[in-house]
Amino acid sequence: MKSDRLLSIMLLLQTHGQLPAGALAERMEVSVRTIMRDVEALSAAGVPVYTTRGPHGGIALLPGFRTDVTGLTADEARALFVLLAGRAHADLGLGQAIGSALRKIMAALPAPHRPDADLTSRRILIDPARWRGRPSRPGADLAVLQQAVFTDRRLRLRYRHGRDSRVRSYTLDPYGLVSKADVWYLVADHRGEPKLFRADRTVSATVLDQPAQRRDGLELTDVWDTLRRRIDDIPAPVSVTVGVRREVLARFLRIHEADLAPVPDAPRPAAEADSGDPERQLVELRFRSLGAAEALLMFGADAEVLAPDELRQALARKAAEAATLYARQP
Repeated sequence: MKSDRLLSIMLLLQTHGQLPAGALAERMEVSVRTIMRDVEALSAAGVPVYTTRGPHGGIALLPGFRTDVTGLTADEARALFVLLAGRAHADLGLGQAIGSALRKIMAALPAPHRPDADLTSRRILIDPARWRGRPSRPGADLAVLQQAVFTDRRLRLRYRHGRDSRVRSYTLDPYGLVSKADVWYLVADHRGEPKLFRADRTVSATVLDQPAQRRDGLELTDVWDTLRRRIDDIPAPVSVTVGVRREVLARFLRIHEADLAPVPDAPRPAAEADSGDPERQLVELRFRSLGAAEALLMFGADAEVLAPDELRQALARKAAEAATLYARQP
């Protein structure tokens, strides 16, 4: 709508000062001619907007024309710009709305708060979708990681890997921090390659007196999306069908939320398929390997693997080995 566009133009000018007509047209996704008509409309409505010609010209507002949000502290202003992952807004049909809302808030913020708020929006990301694993405490070193992120400094990290518990040292160029379902991750480059580090596995962290050397044109959201896809997009998943007792279904889905198989265009989610057994519900899962799927054994008889047969046999062997072990006297 034109009224929304006029307001967005005014707020962009309040935030950035003078902007070329071409830059405004690109942001608003309209022609330069439309922008010039909008400027005339703003002027007719009493907004003190003016244009200057020449290679360094553009469109601007008279100094002092703005409305500040009063009463916000610097920390409160930063908190407003800790964003959910972009796809979360897109899933709700709010992708454009969130950008518009943040422009309005940024324009209304007191000038001293704007740089910190803008930096926060580019260095902290909240992704609510859970991966496998339980939430963890962030650890004392989260403050050090945050310091490196906000001061654009390199970071020396000693890190304990989950796959073999070995501690390794890295010199990193951080992009930012991501909270994924209450687990904090550091997104950084190591020797020019994107890497992901869980904050709770940090043994020690030291901010170096060297500027971070990030790849040109990349922001936290770009690098995070690359790393997330490496984990989410399983190239050849093992599909598993499980019959889960309804009494434990909620806990089962909470633990295996990240393993639920996507079912496009289905009338109901995979977790709501009818098993034909009034005491059980079918759940469709996918795992990276049969070995990863063996974690289902933790539910014992409450979760019966129905397919594939290869996994059923593997679980039967493990259950038999456990039964033999515990039948003996210690």
